[in-house]
Amino acid sequence: MARFPSFSLSAWATAFLALNTLIPSVRGDSNSEDPATVTGANAAGDTVTLLADRYPALYTGNFGDCMGGQSLINLTSFDAAYYADNLTVLFNLAGTTNLMNESLMLHISVEAYGEDRFDLLWNPCNSNFASLCPMNASVPITGRASIPVSESDVSGIPSIALSIPDFEGSAILRIFSNQTQTQIGCFQAVMRNGASFSHPAAIGSTLGVFTVIALLASFATAIYGVSVPHIRTHYAHSLSVLVLFEVFHSIFFSGALSVNWPSVLAAWWSNFAWSAGMINANSIIGTLNGFTGISGNASQVGGAGSTTINNNGGLQQQIYGRAMAAAISKRSEELVGHLYDKRAVNATTGSRLFEWAGVPVSPGLPLPGTWVGFAGELSVVDIPAADAFMTGFLWLLILIVILVAATVAFKWALEGLAAIKFIKQDRLALFRSHWLGFVAIIVLRTMFIAFPMMMILTLFQFSYGGPAGPIAIAAIIFLIFFAGMLGLTFYACFYRMRFGKYESSPERIHFKQKKIMKFIPWVTPVRESQLEEPERTKTAGSLSFFKLDFVGNDVESQNVHENVAYTKRFGWLSARYRRTRWWFFTFWVVYQFVRACFIGGARGSPNAQVFGLLVWEIIAFIAIIIINPFEGRRNTALAVWMLGISKVVTAGLTVAFLPQYGVGRIITTVFGIIIIIAQAFMVIGVLILIVLGAISSYMSITRNRETIRPHNLEEIRMKYFGHLEEKAADVPPPPPPEPEEPKEPYFSVNTVRRAPKIEDEDVVPDMPMPETHDPNRSQFSLPNRQSRSNSMAHSMRSVNSGYGSVPFGARVHRASWSSRDFQNFQQQHPDDVSRNNSPIGTPARSFSGHNTANTSVSMTPLVRPSASNSSMRPSTPTRDTQQQHAHQRMNHAR
Repeated sequence: MARFPSFSLSAWATAFLALNTLIPSVRGDSNSEDPATVTGANAAGDTVTLLADRYPALYTGNFGDCMGGQSLINLTSFDAAYYADNLTVLFNLAGTTNLMNESLMLHISVEAYGEDRFDLLWNPCNSNFASLCPMNASVPITGRASIPVSESDVSGIPSIALSIPDFEGSAILRIFSNQTQTQIGCFQAVMRNGASFSHPAAIGSTLGVFTVIALLASFATAIYGVSVPHIRTHYAHSLSVLVLFEVFHSIFFSGALSVNWPSVLAAWWSNFAWSAGMINANSIIGTLNGFTGISGNASQVGGAGSTTINNNGGLQQQIYGRAMAAAISKRSEELVGHLYDKRAVNATTGSRLFEWAGVPVSPGLPLPGTWVGFAGELSVVDIPAADAFMTGFLWLLILIVILVAATVAFKWALEGLAAIKFIKQDRLALFRSHWLGFVAIIVLRTMFIAFPMMMILTLFQFSYGGPAGPIAIAAIIFLIFFAGMLGLTFYACFYRMRFGKYESSPERIHFKQKKIMKFIPWVTPVRESQLEEPERTKTAGSLSFFKLDFVGNDVESQNVHENVAYTKRFGWLSARYRRTRWWFFTFWVVYQFVRACFIGGARGSPNAQVFGLLVWEIIAFIAIIIINPFEGRRNTALAVWMLGISKVVTAGLTVAFLPQYGVGRIITTVFGIIIIIAQAFMVIGVLILIVLGAISSYMSITRNRETIRPHNLEEIRMKYFGHLEEKAADVPPPPPPEPEEPKEPYFSVNTVRRAPKIEDEDVVPDMPMPETHDPNRSQFSLPNRQSRSNSMAHSMRSVNSGYGSVPFGARVHRASWSSRDFQNFQQQHPDDVSRNNSPIGTPARSFSGHNTANTSVSMTPLVRPSASNSSMRPSTPTRDTQQQHAHQRMNHAR
């Protein structure tokens, strides 16, 4: 059995149940002058003055008959409380009976987190309960006691028990007859400490306000504009109300599984009951109780002598199987020896002595302190499980009427404002001219959003049973939603295929192997048409499938969102999805129906519910990630990732609540808190996305204005509009450019033209010039030493032989050319210019084996570099000087 860590359970259980099983208030001083206060001693022994109507540290809530309505006593009040500020336990009991002259024994126990924490047995005749000593039908049962406890009695109570939200415990009062030695009454009350996750009035109202904001923002983007495709583009990026309610429904209907939930989860889920129509209105619930077969007196619990109970065995044998004196401990007589101070009673509460005091549980609700299945979750909001379907259906009808009335009122309000010229005549012209169509779409869209809720509730009604009336209505509503929604979605697909010029062709789905995070093996389904030919033989497997291809060149027909007729008729189904995923609404309907079968239909098999739902949620989560249906990023983040992860985590942790695993209640409470954290983060994300969606919708409905306020949104608005156009195209982004491979070498040399050198001045024109064979060398690089020596040798042979083309003392070329020289040369030698002859007169040379087409002579004049600017140096060397220089170069070369 699970036990509280790091403290003694036996010690805290003893004191804990004594305090818990007894009712609110404190040990009062009859000499106190102020009737609204009481005095007492705290744990430190100091005398303190306290308010009489303050809330205790632990107290009981609503109570019920734990004998299934067969108790021989009717109780109208059963309250117990522990005040930690002055170490006092209070107990209050009130009721009636039909038994005559019956002596009794009372047994009080406290159970917390699945274990018995405290037991107390006493004789009411020794405890100043005169109405029970003996019990008589002519005397109403009343009894109040203020029981002081010592610090040692409560030393084992951990401080967390007084502050943990939704403390899971119950106080049980058993009444035994001394004459028959049988149990004639049993009453159980839930225990509380004032801290709870259940705040429907605060949390539910806040979520409701944010939902209305999201609804108005979505409605504004759907009616504003003239062009239907343009309206659809902006509408697709507003936050989907369908996804919003799917979040709330997924949280609330998590509690419909038939397992024993921790009290923290039942309390947390009660904040979302309104989204599923589980709203407790006394007039509606009272009317439905008679229709669903629920009867009983809500002002009391018990059977009041309607039957005789004779339970042989069990606790009564433990009580009467030994001496009475041994059964009544000395400590129990000491505890119940003080009368309750009546001045602590709050007279403003009527029949209830205290504001915190519980009331008899309503007929049809489970025993307080138990949270098993859907009935346990609904008990937190005081709705019987038998009334769940009818309650949700009635509130859905009320919602549809409110939405239709609001739409009609808005239309005629626009007409009135236009009539008095408060707004322009063409303001929202599309909505005003097609308002009946918008009303029909609102009704259909509301039913589409409510499809998961109604499937779960109708299937739950079938499995729960009951009178024929509710079951017949559930069958009709089931057929309307199941046949209607599935029929409309499949007809929308058929309409698109039939009139969209599509053709079907065979296709194969290949399972491509990959790794997630570089080490987790994974398989991804890929269509064969998206794989290269070599990749098709490397897949893990494949299966036959089909594909639909558009036939024709009509852009409007090819793009479903550009088809105005289709958008007007079925935009309420497909408008929020991508161009290539417009059919996702069919997948969504099938997914929600299968999910409803597990949650509502498999009520009698918890294992099938939990494991089936877990597997289905994992499959759906992976499929939706692959499909990635939504065009807007906010809808993708919420519907694909946040909602998918929350569903899988919730379904996975629910396995720990199955009874065959025997997980302790403390551990299950920890798992419940983990589920609350996961769902709470999703809810916080929803609120943030609603605010962002409202801002983006504001930018969408001001798209025709040049500027908006605040002005710092202007740049964001332009980026947002660009993003809308990009997402509406729904084309894959271009692949990133492949990195360019570095070129080795980074340039190529096709031809090399050697410039004349000093040593080439006397070379015979027909003599070949030395060639440079290194292709990586620039044409302006200096020749190597070997080439220079060969050139000098040729020059010497030419000088010595006397066959040089240039006579001694002649100028080879001018040191520089001016623009006037170029003009004179072009005028004097027009034929040479036309033949691309250089002004130098030196013909271009090219390597053998190269294309001669690339050996054209440049018109740029070649200028001999001068070593000095002195005018005293002769421009042309003498013959002796040439020979001397040539001999020096030859010797140097050797």
